[in-house]
Amino acid sequence: MTEGFAPFNGMQTWYRITGDLASAKTPLVVAHGGPGCTHDYVLSIAKIAQFDRPVIHYDQVGNGKSTRLKDKGPDFFTVDLFLDELNNLVDHLGIADNYFLLGQSWGGMLGAEHGIRQPAGLKGLVLSNSPASMELWASEAKVLRAKLPAEVRDALDRHEANGTMDDPEYVAAADKFYAEHVCRVVPNPPEVVATFECMQEDNHVYLTMNGPYEYYCVGTLKDWTVVDQVHKITAPTLLVSGRYDEATPATVQPFFDNIPDVQWEIFEESSHMPFVEEPDRYIQVVEEFLAAHDN
Repeated sequence: MTEGFAPFNGMQTWYRITGDLASAKTPLVVAHGGPGCTHDYVLSIAKIAQFDRPVIHYDQVGNGKSTRLKDKGPDFFTVDLFLDELNNLVDHLGIADNYFLLGQSWGGMLGAEHGIRQPAGLKGLVLSNSPASMELWASEAKVLRAKLPAEVRDALDRHEANGTMDDPEYVAAADKFYAEHVCRVVPNPPEVVATFECMQEDNHVYLTMNGPYEYYCVGTLKDWTVVDQVHKITAPTLLVSGRYDEATPATVQPFFDNIPDVQWEIFEESSHMPFVEEPDRYIQVVEEFLAAHDN
């Protein structure tokens, strides 16, 4: 394992490489979610390195070990910023002509945007637990909330209406949603806790682009969509979602319907983090896809 920083427009992108970039196998870059999470919660994906495939994690700028940017506003934190950062990272590591990209949640939204631009070095794309539009995400969140116990729904609705979302009753109700649709391993494992703790310490990017909670998107991404663009993705694509995922089948369907070379794997015992909830199978499914498309 090696760590380093990639200079990026006066900032620094922290990265970690598990394995050897000199390997004959195409490296895998992992883009975390949020926006505003850290690499920690997806770190188990590094187990793919056991197949002699190098795996690269990084913290997107504004988060984790990369440059923090609490003084920047909505006009700074754009999809284009994070696309430029990703391009800069693969250039810095010397893999721009040959790499796989796995994006989880927001990372998959970013991955779809990356794939739409058809970079020559992208050999395959994994969109893990990601929606094709935030309109679908928001409408499906309402469906999932409607299935929660009445007292949980009431607490969510009442405190949102009153603007008291920091009330302990609201936080407890939100935890019920997270335990059902975000990570069903409760208590959460240490790597997931590490990301949540980092976000509690600095949630500037998350609040700016998403909003205060997963199901409550009021940030700059609230109108984001690639539904009418994903047909441009030419890289072979693997879709991953969980049966209890907040990224419901309806949010993923436009990818499956419109990406030319695509397959879809649903993890029956998982929600939004199958790499935590069904880790062995997740690693197997992803590596089999990558091996099928190695140079």
